[in-house]
Amino acid sequence: MERERAERGYTVHELAELSGCTVRTLHHYDELGLVRAGRAANGYRRYGPAEVDRLQQVLLYREAEMPLADIKRLLDDPAFDARDALAGHLRELHARKERLDGLIASVEKTLACMEGDGPMKDEEKFEAFKQGLVDENEKKYGKEVRERWGDDAADASNAKLMGMTEEQYRATQELEREIRDVLAAAMETGDPASEEARHAADLHRQWLCAFWKDGTYSKAAHRGLAEMYVADERFKAYYEAWAPGAAEFLCDAIKAF
Repeated sequence: MERERAERGYTVHELAELSGCTVRTLHHYDELGLVRAGRAANGYRRYGPAEVDRLQQVLLYREAEMPLADIKRLLDDPAFDARDALAGHLRELHARKERLDGLIASVEKTLACMEGDGPMKDEEKFEAFKQGLVDENEKKYGKEVRERWGDDAADASNAKLMGMTEEQYRATQELEREIRDVLAAAMETGDPASEEARHAADLHRQWLCAFWKDGTYSKAAHRGLAEMYVADERFKAYYEAWAPGAAEFLCDAIKAF
């Protein structure tokens, strides 16, 4: 019966029940051109195999918190590869599962400690949170980083973060705040080659070295990263939140450094 229904297509109510979406959501997707329904002889919406597959893709990307407009643009791209997309979804789900497993283990250990089952090491208290940072960075920037610098560099950076003590991680956060303050003072001079700007660039170098594999820093790599801060809107938005023009000024300061 299910096979027959799939072959003849689903009504909007049947697909809503199958997918867990509301009828209103399916109507909205239809109006946006995100998942367009066909029309039966009686004029009612009818969803065939292609629409069912497309809806699955939409829901998977929505689970990853991607805006609807971006999902439509991606799925409408002639170069879109459903197999590669599903493989990407699977990797992301595995990463999310690992993070949740880590958080669950952390909570369980904390409860056991509270109930007198033995002390909890400080490293254990923060391991799950560091894994969350690694997962978030991979989600946002992993693809670009791996394409530009390779898997070894990316994996080494992740391992370095995971190996940090709480004190070392807090030191990197303090260094980042210092970069922001010094960069703001440098921007007031208007000169990316000023002493203040050079100081900001050097602090940024120190911050990078805290995460990069030992011995891999070079001025050329530093310049390349700075150029990506300007070219990539996600990186640029991060620094622009500090001050308008901060990404380009920092890039120029690093080039002059």
